[in-house]
Amino acid sequence: MFVKSAMIPKHKCYVVDENDSIEKTLTVLEHHKIDGVPVLSNEQFKGVATRYNIYQSFFLSGMEKEAFLKEKKASDIITNSEKYITDKDVFENALIELKDSPILPVVGEDNTFLGLVTRFDVLDQFRSAFGMDQKGVRIAFSSVETEGRIARLGDIIQQYSESVISLVTFDETDKLLRRIVLKVEKKDNMEKFLNKLEKSGFRILDIHEDE
Repeated sequence: MFVKSAMIPKHKCYVVDENDSIEKTLTVLEHHKIDGVPVLSNEQFKGVATRYNIYQSFFLSGMEKEAFLKEKKASDIITNSEKYITDKDVFENALIELKDSPILPVVGEDNTFLGLVTRFDVLDQFRSAFGMDQKGVRIAFSSVETEGRIARLGDIIQQYSESVISLVTFDETDKLLRRIVLKVEKKDNMEKFLNKLEKSGFRILDIHEDE
């Protein structure tokens, strides 16, 4: 999945101009109860203003509070000017980039601001990938990493007409073993399905049924 399919579009984002005062920037953050806001200049992304950066800059400035809020601009305290993602990047890249930032701007050509990806968006996609919002049976199992194993799994799923909610694999760098987490709708043939998996060389590690 590409970033453009999951990002918050520009018209739904809260932003400030690089010439806006710190007072206005802080008002935007507090009014909308957010931790960071993109700073723009003629629609171009310049960086991110966060509560932490504002407080840190104030303590280091030695200025009186009122003077700092009114005289300093958003451009004076922005960070992460080079930390962004493009709309053509794969969504997984956002997970890494959001490790140290509450928001990740999405830009197009010439750094034109297109939208945002937030930590909530990443978690939401994570929940979707694991089918966490749908009831079913979660089966964790391992398989020797050989050619055609995923295809074989697909054949078994089709043979037993299982309704797949999610399928996630791990250990892609391990040449010997791969772990797989499969979530399917609960059916009466579950025991037969599990037996077939094990007879086909898939080692069942854990089974969990949603309450």
